[in-house]
Amino acid sequence: MTEGIVLMQQTKSIKDIDVSNQRVLIRVDFNVPLDNEFNINDDSRIRETIPTINYCIDHNAKSIILVSHLGRPQGKDSTYSLKHILRRVERLLGRNVAFAESLEALPSILALLPQGGVVLLENIRFYEGEENNDTTLSQNLGKLCDVYVNDAFGASHRKHASTYGVAQYATHKVAGLLLKREIDCFSKALTNPLKPVLLIVGGSKVSSKLTLLSTILDSVDKILIGGAMSNTFLHAIGYNMQSSLIEPHLAEDAVKILRTAKAKGVKIYLPVDVVSTNNLKNPTEIKITPAQDIPDGMMVVDLGPATVKLFSQVIRACETIIWNGPMGVYEIDKFSRGTFSLAHVLADTYAYSVIGGGDTADAIDRAGEKDNMSFTSTGGGASLELLEGKVLPAFEVLERK
Repeated sequence: MTEGIVLMQQTKSIKDIDVSNQRVLIRVDFNVPLDNEFNINDDSRIRETIPTINYCIDHNAKSIILVSHLGRPQGKDSTYSLKHILRRVERLLGRNVAFAESLEALPSILALLPQGGVVLLENIRFYEGEENNDTTLSQNLGKLCDVYVNDAFGASHRKHASTYGVAQYATHKVAGLLLKREIDCFSKALTNPLKPVLLIVGGSKVSSKLTLLSTILDSVDKILIGGAMSNTFLHAIGYNMQSSLIEPHLAEDAVKILRTAKAKGVKIYLPVDVVSTNNLKNPTEIKITPAQDIPDGMMVVDLGPATVKLFSQVIRACETIIWNGPMGVYEIDKFSRGTFSLAHVLADTYAYSVIGGGDTADAIDRAGEKDNMSFTSTGGGASLELLEGKVLPAFEVLERK
């Protein structure tokens, strides 16, 4: 599975070309969480792209266009306007940033920009052709630049106009500093890692991670399975999971993974005890029981203390650790202890730790341990596909060394 990562590492970065006096279009990932008042809850994705933007400014690029999506708008919906994040971008860059309401407005704005000026384009998903990888939209984006830079790892698994189609219409197409850093950090964990290598995998569904569990067995030594996806594995080995979320149609797949892992010498650990409740939103009963003795009508929502102790011992014994998916319903304080406890244990080790994006990164952040991990990815779906051994579409269209 490491062949894909090696191939993606051969991509040229912005440092491999001359951007002086060039028109640069950077596909960034400013898809940040906003509250009901449009305040940014977490600006990590914006911060991570600032070095690439500053590199272009410092190396005398003629103009810099920032292109991003925000959410999943149905048509042009002001709720998803990038105007809501413009001020934060300006503050982090320490300079004024022009705003283009549309692609059509860009040429006149670019004509007035000073050397090294930056302009943020309105949400690219306001254009129907974005997600369809429309040729016309790709060409229109390509006409605006001499250099296309992809620095949106979180969207790099999408074949969209701004992440894929535009590249064929730009003179140069290279990776940004964040995109290179993402692939280099995953490479360190997978291609020549310090051993033992541990995968911690959780989340709600086995179906979303079947490919990962099947392909990664040749690259890891141990696997911890938690979250709702462990329910399906426990169900597959004969436990009554009561009202817990399970995918019974995948029981055979779960058993096959367990057998294959055993044959390859990979040790898989499942919860030995669990926290269960009668109601997720308004619990009146919360029990800690062995995994095989869940009370009637209860649902599993977190790891039990014995499992946390077991999993912690495994974590402390490993040198490279990849984590994708929370261990329970961490968004609810009562059921966050398992996830947060493992985050604290991992932060306390000297292991090289790579955190998959999305919910995992959010959980680590809520646990207060984000800064104590070796690397936290900005992409959830992208990091999952990368771990599955796939070559991400965004890398396919970039120049190689």
